[in-house]
Amino acid sequence: MSTPWYRDGLAFECQRCRGCCRGEPGFVWVSAREISALAAELGMGEDDLRGKYCREIGGRTSLRERPDGDCVLLGPEGCLAYESRPTQCRTFPFWPENLRRPSDWERTGIDCPGLDRGRVHSLAEIREALRREKGGG
Repeated sequence: MSTPWYRDGLAFECQRCRGCCRGEPGFVWVSAREISALAAELGMGEDDLRGKYCREIGGRTSLRERPDGDCVLLGPEGCLAYESRPTQCRTFPFWPENLRRPSDWERTGIDCPGLDRGRVHSLAEIREALRREKGGG
């Protein structure tokens, strides 16, 4: 495996701005295990959570979004189930599309005030986030 441009790690500390949870349509894929954890944190049954917060797309499950593109779990103070948020949310901003080139990281930083702030995540941590994102958990 070649050494990537971010071999010395990347600084990131979530600023809880909620920018990554709002405004753009897309998919937040959730596994059965994640649905169970979300339901437990929200104090509801899994079937109720699926009916209220999820949608089925091509045999996979995604969280719904509101008409404005915001995640259905985004509340006024942030994620309603932050401790149980899906892998896709936990691994942001260490997604392949943000790490291809330094310019991709910089582009992501335009909308994310947490990039290049806080502690430096090691190459091993970033690779683990990429592995988890690719594998869905």
